[in-house]
Amino acid sequence: MNRLLGDERDQKLTIAGEVLGRQELMARAAGVAGRISGAGCVAVNATASADTVVAVVGALLAGVPVVPLPPDSGIGERRHILGDSGAELLLGTDDLGLPAVPVTGTGDGSFTEPPAGATGLILYTSGTTGPPKGVLISRGAIAAGLDALAEAWAWTPEDRVVHGLPLFHVHGLVLGVLGALRAGSELVHTGRPTPEAYAAARGSLYFGVPTVWSRLASSAVAGELRGARLLVSGSAPLPAPVFAELEARTGHRPVERYGMTETLITISARHDGERLPACVGLPLRGVETRLVHEDGSPAPRDGETPGELVVRAPMIFNGYLNRPEATAEALRDGWFHTGDIATVDAGGRHRIVGRASTDLIKSGGYKIGAGEVENALLAHPAVREAAVLGTPHPDLGEQVTAFVIADGVSAADLISHVGTTLSAHKRPRTVHFVDALPRNALGKVQKKLLRS
Repeated sequence: MNRLLGDERDQKLTIAGEVLGRQELMARAAGVAGRISGAGCVAVNATASADTVVAVVGALLAGVPVVPLPPDSGIGERRHILGDSGAELLLGTDDLGLPAVPVTGTGDGSFTEPPAGATGLILYTSGTTGPPKGVLISRGAIAAGLDALAEAWAWTPEDRVVHGLPLFHVHGLVLGVLGALRAGSELVHTGRPTPEAYAAARGSLYFGVPTVWSRLASSAVAGELRGARLLVSGSAPLPAPVFAELEARTGHRPVERYGMTETLITISARHDGERLPACVGLPLRGVETRLVHEDGSPAPRDGETPGELVVRAPMIFNGYLNRPEATAEALRDGWFHTGDIATVDAGGRHRIVGRASTDLIKSGGYKIGAGEVENALLAHPAVREAAVLGTPHPDLGEQVTAFVIADGVSAADLISHVGTTLSAHKRPRTVHFVDALPRNALGKVQKKLLRS
């Protein structure tokens, strides 16, 4: 038994239509492990396939750090990731300039469990300020994070987990695959996260990003999810109107949670707790949080004042590969500085209002969270999507600028609408009507592109 992957159980995994029993998975993974034993690092072209799951589990069995490669990445990004990580072998058959290790066949070798501090995964961030950085995720961090989520969500072997998320991110790979293996629950990966595929899977525990939930909430099959236990949303903020429509159509108030590649999941609504729109809930077991101003002084937990969220937890990463300066900047005295701006109320409920670099707007001496203004805009019935950022202003320093997808409404109407729910200084001064917002694979708006 490999403790990271949970106890041996009679468990079924369906990945994009291919069915694997747990025994078959572990036998195939053991074959991979035997072929890569002793390697320093391996990579896998992380398609939504059973081969990817076999490859990752095989590397974990062998105690070899594994780098999941986004299958849609460009050749320049792939070369950077492979070179930076030092991957020696490629699990699978794609020709990326490395010796290929087949993931077919089986093995029956026994493997010694590495220590909890050993690196299990090297996940590459999106690289908003430069080339992607390799995030070293230890085996102990993975185990601690998944066990804390199992407690918060009452996740048991009786669950059937359903999702169709990419297998090179925390959400799809760590939660959606390793979480199911550790909990012993059945897994259905739908290949693509379509409403029809989610409805047909008949799951109890569903994972999705806001784009997935938005499409499902407006689909004819939304009611098919009434039999589920929990609908979990993450990787980007869930718009309040989507939250409301999901509740109306499925009977479920979705669980929102917060995390990063560097921290895994640290904050979440609970299965037996309140679930509020735009609220990611309470810290998980073992997680401590602080809210700080730019000068490092504590920000009040009044539910209104924004500050940078810093966290300390057993699921935090071991550092950035080959980047000691970046590690030292992000990890200070055991606390990870997320770069995300949040508010926390007296009851400990956390709301994420955006990134410090793009979503904290400093206008006329006020600090304004972009997410709060976005939610106010989305509450207007004519607005389908909205993104808010600060743009230069000669008098205020920055002004609140909105980009919206809407029909039959004027900029003046939207500015007035925001003013009915938020303070006057939070109203947009400029509203741009656009046909689409640039988003990445997880549905996050790429505000840097809007700014340019």
